[in-house]
Amino acid sequence: MSAPVFAVVGHPNKGKSSIVATLAQDDSVQISLIPGTTAKCRHFPMKVDGEVQYILVDTPGFQRARQVLAWMKARATTAAERTAVVCQFVESHRDTGKFVDECELLEPLIKGAGILYVIDGSRPYGEEYEAEMEILQWTGQPSIALINMIGQDSYIEEWRAALSQYFRIVRVFNAVTAEFHKRLELLKAFGQLREEWRVPLSLAVKTLEEDRRARRQRSASCIAEMLAGMISLRVTKRLSSKEDAQSHKASLTQKYQAKLRSFEQKGRRAIEGIYDYHELKCREKEIEVLDEDLFSLDSWNIWGLKRRQLLTTGAASGALVGSGVDLAVGGSSLLLGATIGSMVGGASAWFSYNRIADVKMLGLPLGGTELRVGPAGNINFPYVVLGRALYHHAAVTRRTHAQRDILSLDNATETASARSLPEQQRKKLEKVFTQLRNTEDNNADPTLVDRLAGIIENIMEDSDRIV
Repeated sequence: MSAPVFAVVGHPNKGKSSIVATLAQDDSVQISLIPGTTAKCRHFPMKVDGEVQYILVDTPGFQRARQVLAWMKARATTAAERTAVVCQFVESHRDTGKFVDECELLEPLIKGAGILYVIDGSRPYGEEYEAEMEILQWTGQPSIALINMIGQDSYIEEWRAALSQYFRIVRVFNAVTAEFHKRLELLKAFGQLREEWRVPLSLAVKTLEEDRRARRQRSASCIAEMLAGMISLRVTKRLSSKEDAQSHKASLTQKYQAKLRSFEQKGRRAIEGIYDYHELKCREKEIEVLDEDLFSLDSWNIWGLKRRQLLTTGAASGALVGSGVDLAVGGSSLLLGATIGSMVGGASAWFSYNRIADVKMLGLPLGGTELRVGPAGNINFPYVVLGRALYHHAAVTRRTHAQRDILSLDNATETASARSLPEQQRKKLEKVFTQLRNTEDNNADPTLVDRLAGIIENIMEDSDRIV
């Protein structure tokens, strides 16, 4: 079963290449405001796991549609002759240097490609477009008209009235902002135009949905691994008995900060790679990882839990530790350990609000000391990191491959912060976070990481449903 081929055609600078980039999920498609950037047809297959689902053809824009149509009308007396005349036009002018763009864009159509005709709905309708639309009709290929919104003004209704005279299906489709479900709806619409496309495009839609779920699952695992690494991170330095530990404290703290920063940056680049954004440039606020201030206090106020939530979470975390005391004494403490742990945990959450990790000096069996920074004992820390990771993931998944502006992560939303998570999810997270803080040798238990990934994936699914 061959993959359907769609040629994206229209006037120059109406967003054809942007449509191709979005539907092919390919940020290598060249997009420019300069007319004539696309001079030759380029094929962009949409692949999932190496299997081609459909192919988009980026084409040059019409240049002299009226002259082309006049040539064709002079040679076709009946509708039955029109398709053959289109082929005759391409054969007659292919190597003459005349009507170069028209020959190039008509080539895939005479070979059977479906038509995606793109116009800019922010510009007024004009009669000069009618020659283009009539030529496309003459090809006899199934077609859809897409009203792409490039500017702020809207002439959608007058365009819709004109386009409906030539095309069976007319859709408003913004290549830059089209969400995932909008792209799937467009594929489903194309499946209605030609019988032999119905099955392959239905399979393509199903495959793309499954692929989306698989990418989300991989992203959740990636964020879980990043979080586990950041929470359990310990940086150490052995000192002789003659060395002053205080003089090494600042440099070791800086090393700890740099490793935290590296964890987050690598995690973000991995997420972008999962969604095939290989050319994405990000603009982010400088990440200041300080012992008492991670991402700045303002950022913590946006991404982390509120103090009331911190007290509840800290109490729950302390209760987990206290329960260990109860179990150790066979329950004879009458759950006093859990009560004390809850009180201490709650107080710790309040008073360590601006601290990430302690710097400790540990004695070594053979003499000397070991200076250690970490693990991240601040209860709010993983929620801040998780909130930022979820926001970045949402920004990437809702972005199309036609967007070429810098991905800005300067601003946050309330729904992206950890404080918006239901209490039940926070409890599940805190159980895992507490165990990760007790991890030895910067080596998190894979079972814990998998459990954390499952919770994060559920959070992502809930967020997608809301959107």
